[in-house]
Amino acid sequence: MAILNNHDDFEGSRGDTMAGVVVEVENLVKHYPPDVKAVDDISFEIGGGQIFSMLGPNGAGKTTTVEILEGLRNPTSGNARVLGTDILKGYSKIRRRVGTLPQNFEPFDLLKPIEAITYWASLYDMKISKKEVDHLIDSVNLTDRKNMMSKKLSGGEKRKLGIALSLVNNPELLFLDEPTTGLDPKARRDLWNLINEIRDKGTTIFLTTHYLDEAEKLSNDVAIMHKGKIIAQGRPDELVEKYGESTIIVLEGAGKLGLAKLKQMNIKASIDELDERNVLVPVKKHSEMKNMMANLTNSDIVIEDIYTKRESLEDVFLNLIGKKMENGVLKE
Repeated sequence: MAILNNHDDFEGSRGDTMAGVVVEVENLVKHYPPDVKAVDDISFEIGGGQIFSMLGPNGAGKTTTVEILEGLRNPTSGNARVLGTDILKGYSKIRRRVGTLPQNFEPFDLLKPIEAITYWASLYDMKISKKEVDHLIDSVNLTDRKNMMSKKLSGGEKRKLGIALSLVNNPELLFLDEPTTGLDPKARRDLWNLINEIRDKGTTIFLTTHYLDEAEKLSNDVAIMHKGKIIAQGRPDELVEKYGESTIIVLEGAGKLGLAKLKQMNIKASIDELDERNVLVPVKKHSEMKNMMANLTNSDIVIEDIYTKRESLEDVFLNLIGKKMENGVLKE
């Protein structure tokens, strides 16, 4: 991936900041009258070179948090430092070191990607060469679309162009606010690969999302946000270990007949929502696993395969919130 790296005249450098803490938030609060607590006393840190995901439903406070850290909103109270700078005192000093892709961003419909990038660079008072523009276009895999009107790009291609624009200033910190919302599965995976490539080049990424699988696959660190508060934070595997309730035995191919037999055996089980051919059997204690596996394999249930899988962030979210989340909306 070719990301521009020849703008060393920007204020600051990647050096020590990227090796340490890039974002520090302490007791951050944002209230709106009469009594809306959009962000309610949250604290966290983001280390350099990581992907940090803020995960939660619509209205959780994710975007408000990002906009405060981007210098677009003032907090009601609390402290925040971005790239070592107090956001209330010196954001102008670091603005050129930060990239942003706002939620529901739409590129300039009547400009071609190469024109949009050149125009965006001018907003930073940057002169950008044709070679540099081509490098950015190539970095987001839009080379064969660079001379097409932006309005003709697909949804996924428009998001890629948005990311290219956010990389114009070669940022040390990149804010991506729900970048894959509304995209089809392939477009989402393409963006996941791109986000990982950007991180691998040393850029720290603050990602907001309501997709549980996205946070689990991409993130070094996840903060689960609900009603303005961070209710859990840690590496995805740490969260699963701490808040997960069981290991799952998968009976592949057991189907509804297998589920009925398990109920006759007084074994708690359910149909896999992602594949109705499979039956899921939760086992809460590791000490119970051996006996349960023996009971299942000795039963007359017809299966194609049997294996175990650990719980996911989806299970953690359900355990913490008590509700499932679909496309950012909590479901009973």
